[in-house]
Amino acid sequence: MKRRKVTYPVAKTHTKGAPRAGAGPEVPMVRPNLVSIDLNAGLGRKNLAVGARVRINGSGLYAGEEAVIEQLVAGVIPAATVRTDSGGTRRVRTIDLEPISAPN
Repeated sequence: MKRRKVTYPVAKTHTKGAPRAGAGPEVPMVRPNLVSIDLNAGLGRKNLAVGARVRINGSGLYAGEEAVIEQLVAGVIPAATVRTDSGGTRRVRTIDLEPISAPN
C-alpha cells in the first residue's frame, strides 16, 4: 500500500501577509536603550602618565571624581586603572579622563 503525502493546514498568520509599501505612515522606530559607540575611543588620550591626577568624565561609577592613574593599559581601546580620592578603583577609557593640575 502506498503512503499518502502528509499535508498540514496553513498557518493562521499566513493570511495576514505583509503590509503594502506606502499603505500607511512609516515612522522609523527609535529605541530608547540604543547604545552609541564612540569611534574615537580607539585613539585614546596621549598626554596621560602613571601618577598623574585626572578627572573621570562620562557616565558610570565615580563620574566627576578626581583620581590618580595607577596603570595604563594598551589595547584596541586604551584604558587606565585609576584610584579615586575616596579610595575606589576603576578601569576607565583614556578618552574619559581629563588631566588636572595637582592641588596647591
